[in-house]
Amino acid sequence: MEHVRDSSKNLTLLSGLLLSTPTTADPATRARATSIDSYPGGTGDLISGLSLKELEDLKALAMTNHVIMRAFAPLQDLLEAQGRSEGAQWTADAIRQESARIDHALGFLARIGSTLEEGGCPVTVIKSLDHWPDLGSDLDLYTDADPARIVDIMRVHFKAELADRSWGDRLANKWNFVVPGLPELIEVHAGRLGQTGEQTAVTRSLSSRTRMAQIRTHLFRVPAPEDRIVISTLQRMYRHFYIRLCDIVDNARLLDLRFVDLDYLHSLGSAAGLWEGIATYLTIISEYVEAYRGTGVPLTSLVTGSAKFGTDQVRFRRNFLRVSILPHSLNLYVSELMTLLLKGELRNSLRLSLLPGLATAAALELKFTGSDKGIW
Repeated sequence: MEHVRDSSKNLTLLSGLLLSTPTTADPATRARATSIDSYPGGTGDLISGLSLKELEDLKALAMTNHVIMRAFAPLQDLLEAQGRSEGAQWTADAIRQESARIDHALGFLARIGSTLEEGGCPVTVIKSLDHWPDLGSDLDLYTDADPARIVDIMRVHFKAELADRSWGDRLANKWNFVVPGLPELIEVHAGRLGQTGEQTAVTRSLSSRTRMAQIRTHLFRVPAPEDRIVISTLQRMYRHFYIRLCDIVDNARLLDLRFVDLDYLHSLGSAAGLWEGIATYLTIISEYVEAYRGTGVPLTSLVTGSAKFGTDQVRFRRNFLRVSILPHSLNLYVSELMTLLLKGELRNSLRLSLLPGLATAAALELKFTGSDKGIW
């Protein structure tokens, strides 16, 4: 069977497990409250036909998309219901392994956060905890503090080493730390967001609007829902140009629970030149969710009317849902740049104007060396 076809089937299966029931329910509750009849047609056949090798492929895609905890809990129950005890046990083992990784990372993250706070450098956990009960592959922090102080505390208290900084890291005012005993990198964004650090409009209120979230036995400072969506949009629509399944589930849950003030989000996004990208991102999420559960997420006409395209312009390739750079991402980039220029933010505009050259250099570096890490 062709590998691309297998990957598409795995995407369909994961999406069905994640989205066919309300995103507002607790994952464990959803898993035990639903039967195979609750899932889209064909899901049962996809599950019953899974070999252990195919389960490994499914796990790889789930890990890449940061949804293994949320997708494998219902998968385990459905395998048990079908009498697939070996597959159910394999799935349970995968959940335990990932849970152990997450527990280990959370302990480090909590200690790092509290130590930095005690040192006068309060930090906000961005992106990584959005996926709960899953966790990202890096641990991302935002701070308004002096980066030199952050570096000093990380070195003294955690024996951390600074990873080599790419051109993009320097423009974005970002530092990556390798901490002994922690497989995940600690990534610290200082005072700026965006691929070239062009976004300061969205950071001015970020720290003042944070709230405390309890994850297991730990407390973390996290962004407000509107800031979460802005940060997610920056990462997906303006930097990587692909969307993970976790992004769809994370943001659909926020919108389903009506945690997001869409009027405030419009004001915040417009001031940063990101509103069209935000509206497009949310529309893609809503249409994708609708394909699996029959209804999208609650969006206003302000959002849907501002969107530039939907899922018809998104394709699944190389493990992710990809947005074409030409013309869609280019148009969003131009809109962001024009907003910064019209607002007189010349330094931020200059930073953003470097993005096409940076992207070209990264593409060439990737072609000739197989890696773009020194640039991107």
